[in-house]
Amino acid sequence: MTRTILQRVSVGRGSEIAKEETGQSDVDVSVIVPVHNCRPYLDRCLTSLLIQRVSLEVVVVDDGSTDGSAELLDLYASCHRGVVRVIRQAHSGGAGRPRNVGLSHARGRYVFFCDADDYLGSEALERMLAMADRNGSDMVLGKIVGHGRKAPISMFRESADQVPLEDSTVYNSLSCFKLFRREMLERHAIAFDETMLVGEDLIFTTHAYCHADVISVVADYDCYHLVARPDGTSIMQRKESRDPVSWLQMIKRPIELMVDHIQPGTLRDHLLRRHFRMDAFGSLGRPFLAAESVQRKEIVAEVTDMCERWLTDGVRARLPAIDRSRIAALEDIDRLVRLAHIESAAVRRELTGLRWEREGRLTVSGRVALSTLEQDGRPEIVGGALALVLRRRPGGAGPLADLVVSVTDIVVPVTGDCEEFTGLVDVAELSSGVWDVYVSVEFEGVPRLARLGADRDGRIAQPVAHMVGDVVALPYFTRPYGNLSLDIGGYVVGVPGGVRLARTRWTAGNRLVLDGKVTVGTATPATRAVRHLVWRERESGRERRVPVTVRAGGAFTIRQAMGRLGPGTWDAYLELDLGGPPARFRIEATAETIVPPRTWWRGLARWSVRPYATAGKGRLSTVVRTFGPRTLIRRLLR
Repeated sequence: MTRTILQRVSVGRGSEIAKEETGQSDVDVSVIVPVHNCRPYLDRCLTSLLIQRVSLEVVVVDDGSTDGSAELLDLYASCHRGVVRVIRQAHSGGAGRPRNVGLSHARGRYVFFCDADDYLGSEALERMLAMADRNGSDMVLGKIVGHGRKAPISMFRESADQVPLEDSTVYNSLSCFKLFRREMLERHAIAFDETMLVGEDLIFTTHAYCHADVISVVADYDCYHLVARPDGTSIMQRKESRDPVSWLQMIKRPIELMVDHIQPGTLRDHLLRRHFRMDAFGSLGRPFLAAESVQRKEIVAEVTDMCERWLTDGVRARLPAIDRSRIAALEDIDRLVRLAHIESAAVRRELTGLRWEREGRLTVSGRVALSTLEQDGRPEIVGGALALVLRRRPGGAGPLADLVVSVTDIVVPVTGDCEEFTGLVDVAELSSGVWDVYVSVEFEGVPRLARLGADRDGRIAQPVAHMVGDVVALPYFTRPYGNLSLDIGGYVVGVPGGVRLARTRWTAGNRLVLDGKVTVGTATPATRAVRHLVWRERESGRERRVPVTVRAGGAFTIRQAMGRLGPGTWDAYLELDLGGPPARFRIEATAETIVPPRTWWRGLARWSVRPYATAGKGRLSTVVRTFGPRTLIRRLLR
């Protein structure tokens, strides 16, 4: 079966454009694959590489496999001569040496590292190479997705031709699963540390970031699939690979390399923030709670050493409140334990009330607590300062979103305490757009931020639309999570409204006069919110707009010269400006409100106009027909 698969793959684009002769240098990408006892995953991995639509070579370094991987690799190499090259060596114990060996044999303009138990999306290298060639990139980050393993997120929110290292989150990703310009790696002697079992790729990638002039991101396609082995045998899945003390000792090496290359200043502080936030203070979170007393002291000693060596005022200013609290508590392990509970515990919150008040104010009530309060062996942590936070979309909801209040958020004071709080949202203060509602609560001076609404009293109904001046406000519960949001202007929620036709009549000049009333929710819109009547022809989609005369209470009058519409079937809409996208409502009508058809002559042509109420929903439409000499000739010629 494997040979059949290989024969099918061999006709793919990747094999067509790669050359038989090993001495050629027109390879775009060298994919380096270290292999040690990965037989169950090799077919998927190598097949995903061979179907790439670029000129590539696959350099596989067999690191002393004993599970049949070697025989399978021989089969691939024989079926794809000049594309798949297999290099064998004695087992080295880690990925560093096989990757370096593969790099020394690479001939491509770019190199890409792929682990044998992972695989690529079918268009991954094509998209990444196109990005690199378009921008002269030294590094290209392709979106990584995890299958049973955690994958980085923050740097893949949108694609970017050129990303500045200082003002982005690309440095958060230090894995080597990226596209690297080979000339840059060779010029700066960038290589993997072969003495390390874990973290060798962090040193390699850190070194590359220090020399990369152009960094690009492909975020709109799943490029790299990071796979967890079901048996948990990969190095990074082993428990000992994430021992916090060993990790902290290891992470100092890429930090030392980075500070040797980057001068003191804002860029270095930005990069150091990543190491403090994710490595140093990350070890003071859940790993700290899981550690025994002696190991906790060892963790604190390593973090203290990092602070003494690299914590600058610039780094400190970039850290969230909880990490600044940790810095102050490095000599108080009990305090560090409490902070770890505050960070790791879920925020329990419940929406208990939601109703409109006068003058466009929305009352929001609820209660909030930490999940640690009811768990044995954990400290009692009482909530302090409370507030509602409104965050306008689109927003940066990164991994620290529940710890940070942005300067662009609107903070709404509340009364009460964690057991029962109430906030009054003045909707008139919100700009047009969609606003997500959070509750912010401080626990021992550390803020936590959590979405509000998913857990709510069963008696709470979604409030009706409300007109605030000229703008419609639409509270709603999101799908599928059921969180509370406010749609100001009608961007994602359909605006509830109605346009009821009271009567129609013909006047001089074959004008059809429409009298009616418009409502939005339970209110009437401001007169300036009603823009015009829109006639839309069903078949062609052509539209005609007619001015509207609006009076107090939502009453309106429209005068339409029907001869200006042209032949066709026209549906009538009333268009309103309610602070967001134009809102259109079909004009509702009954047969009793519709005038009889009218016919008249214009020159040699006879015009016929028949207004009517559609069957079922009863909406105003009009059929316009003309009959003249051309029409008569066409009928005679049929």
